[in-house]
Amino acid sequence: MTEDVAGRLAVTLDLDGVADKADFMERCARALELPDWFGRNWDALADSLGDPSVWPAAAVEKGLLVVVTGWRSYAKARPDEWEIAQDVFSQAADGTPALSVMLALGGAHP
Repeated sequence: MTEDVAGRLAVTLDLDGVADKADFMERCARALELPDWFGRNWDALADSLGDPSVWPAAAVEKGLLVVVTGWRSYAKARPDEWEIAQDVFSQAADGTPALSVMLALGGAHP
């Protein structure tokens, strides 16, 4: 789902049902509309998040807000992977002013 929030293109990264890194990377690829050559590894995700030229077209002009939902089950099942994912999100957002990443704490996902 995409929408305009606070002048940025908001993209929902729904992790509900994600069981492992491969699922996580596939969800990222789909939600962020990453190119076919996206390598589906942590370095490739960091590179993609930090490179506005691979973002959805509307985000290049407006900026990108990634809202991560349904993440708690993945975080519990794969804490080491989740820690890496958080580091990737954090470093990308710190290094790319047009990018923000938010974790949804409530809503439909326990």
